[in-house]
Amino acid sequence: MVLTWRVPALLALGVLPLVLRPSAGVGWGWVGLVLLVGLVDLLLAPSTDRLEVGREPTGSVRTGERTSTTLVVTNTGRRRLRGALRDAWQPTAGATGNRHRLGLDPGGTARLTTALTPVRRGDLRAAGVTVRSSGPLRLVARQRTREVPGAVRSLPPFESRKHLPSRLARLRELDGRAAVRVRGQGTEFDSLREYVDGDDVRSIDWRASARTRTVVVRTWQPERDRRVVLVLDTSRVSAGRVDDVPRLDSAMDAALLLAALAARAGDRVDFVAGDRRVRSRVRSTGSRAIAGTLQDAMADLSPVLAEADWSALAAAVNAMGRRRCLVVLLTPLEPAAVEESLLPTLVTLTRHHRVVLASVRDPELERLATARGTVAETYGAAAAEQALGRRRRTADMLRTLGVDVVDADAESLPPALADHYLSLKARGLL
Repeated sequence: MVLTWRVPALLALGVLPLVLRPSAGVGWGWVGLVLLVGLVDLLLAPSTDRLEVGREPTGSVRTGERTSTTLVVTNTGRRRLRGALRDAWQPTAGATGNRHRLGLDPGGTARLTTALTPVRRGDLRAAGVTVRSSGPLRLVARQRTREVPGAVRSLPPFESRKHLPSRLARLRELDGRAAVRVRGQGTEFDSLREYVDGDDVRSIDWRASARTRTVVVRTWQPERDRRVVLVLDTSRVSAGRVDDVPRLDSAMDAALLLAALAARAGDRVDFVAGDRRVRSRVRSTGSRAIAGTLQDAMADLSPVLAEADWSALAAAVNAMGRRRCLVVLLTPLEPAAVEESLLPTLVTLTRHHRVVLASVRDPELERLATARGTVAETYGAAAAEQALGRRRRTADMLRTLGVDVVDADAESLPPALADHYLSLKARGLL
């Protein structure tokens, strides 16, 4: 039972009879009258059990984008139901306009839509539907909260997709669809054509030239059907925030851009995420819509307060096949974590695969290193320079092992990693 604002307002009106005839009996009589009227109003209010509430399925949406959920409400009683309904969701679902007025005749149906703007990844669920049925006088209402299952799957936002058109244009040039195919080490033979000024003489096919009595050159195209394995670190180091964004989210953005680009290039993309154990795994199906599959696999991932077991993650990579591939490790370039747990695994990985380490760099270190106006800032600059120096030494050590290091801030990492992939592909190093 819920009392509306009309009950205290009606009690306040009891001041008038008290002014005309001030006595305790008049006061208590007025209170009793209000209670009696409220009880009658409650008995006349339709039961909330006569209201059937169902929810239509809600699809997936990227974090920060707007979607909606719809409730279908049906009055199965014999009296008109007037009141209100509140569709409650957990706060990170961003529900707005979730309070609805009800006015249903017997057998009537209404569709009530609530707008959702998720601000966090994962499956965001409905907290409950509260129905309030008012009596004829709107003094008292029946109220009940029931469970109406509902969830919206919030996917990573994939903000780096704005860089995809420009990288696809470069890929078309690399493929030769927008430019003449050129000779390149490690590329695949495409076709023969007549020699033109400017062609590399090393690409001349002398046997074909002898048969046709004209100079003929070979054309080449970038290698296709290569394997790219993305390894996402979800250990404690990925929980650090750079410009108020978790490193894990920035690494996801870079992985999605690279996966979309590699799929368009004709390569097969696999995905592994984990820390002490594998949390998510996606095997390539050869589809170009790999980005959507990865977004769904990444939706529930969150940092775990534990060290990464790189030997387990490397075993997961090897379990996907012994064929040589490009392994992209999306993990912070933290000297202590790299030296203690990652280095022993890299020796094995680099022996069989091409390895790239992609890390999110914190620009705050560079800002601290340049601020030296006061004594405190000078000490801070010295500490920042020391941290940057350790990162540079760790990166140099990784390069001596044959690992390519892509270290950039959160905004620049996705395009930088995509450019590095295109560079490897152009040089035939995949």
